[in-house]
Amino acid sequence: MSETINVSNKSKDKLKEMSFVEHLDELRKYLFRSIVGVLVFAIVAFFFKDVIFETVIFGPRDSNFITNRLLCELSKAINVGSLCINQNKFNIINIELAGQFKAHILISFIAGLMVGFPYVISQLWAFVKPALKTYEIKKSRGIVFVVSILFTIGVLFGYFIIVPLTINFLGSYSISSEITNQISFNSYISTITTISLSTGLVFELPVLVYFLSKIGLLTPKVMKKRRKHAIVIAFILSGIITPPDVFSQFLVALPLIGLYEFSISISKRVDKKRVIIL
Repeated sequence: MSETINVSNKSKDKLKEMSFVEHLDELRKYLFRSIVGVLVFAIVAFFFKDVIFETVIFGPRDSNFITNRLLCELSKAINVGSLCINQNKFNIINIELAGQFKAHILISFIAGLMVGFPYVISQLWAFVKPALKTYEIKKSRGIVFVVSILFTIGVLFGYFIIVPLTINFLGSYSISSEITNQISFNSYISTITTISLSTGLVFELPVLVYFLSKIGLLTPKVMKKRRKHAIVIAFILSGIITPPDVFSQFLVALPLIGLYEFSISISKRVDKKRVIIL
């Protein structure tokens, strides 16, 4: 009898193991599709080198860049000279033999990732969806669109607002007249891509809050309690990357604070529904 039980247990374990392997195979399939999708967009981006580098990558340091131009016009209107940013171009140098080629490939991949982000999310959602119940799928309807939109808004915010302010501050920062800024090409690219991708991910905060609130790990009460900390962090970050004037700091900090407040409202709605169900 005991041998029969042991055999049945082993067969169950084997079935579980096969099921786990099947899940891994399924995940691998969706990840492969995602990678292929990103690579396709990256290859397309590779052939648009002039547009990507001359217009997108080097654009924020140009005085004619839309953000620089609008802020300069605003500075004249309100008489705040520090808002007129990126009026003098700094030199960008390449010190590696294969530096420009490697940068070309890196930027093409990042561009492919940014453009293909909705496709990647749709593939991840297609993998998760079968494990959800019908009512959970209905409640999560439109999640791919929401995640993609928030990521896009975050990237655009980082690129059009934070990047020009950061370039102006760091590019013109000097501790001595004896030192001339010769900005490394890799450093410049790293700054732009890191800021843009980071803000894209930061703007996913409402989605993260939604799921954490859904499983009870986060509540609106906790978020309200930490509101002051969030505001201080937002102003510290804006103070680091913006020129030393109040307007610029508010320009960056207010959207971040607004995002946090929006996340609180989402947590509140999820919490109310959970209380009603209980």
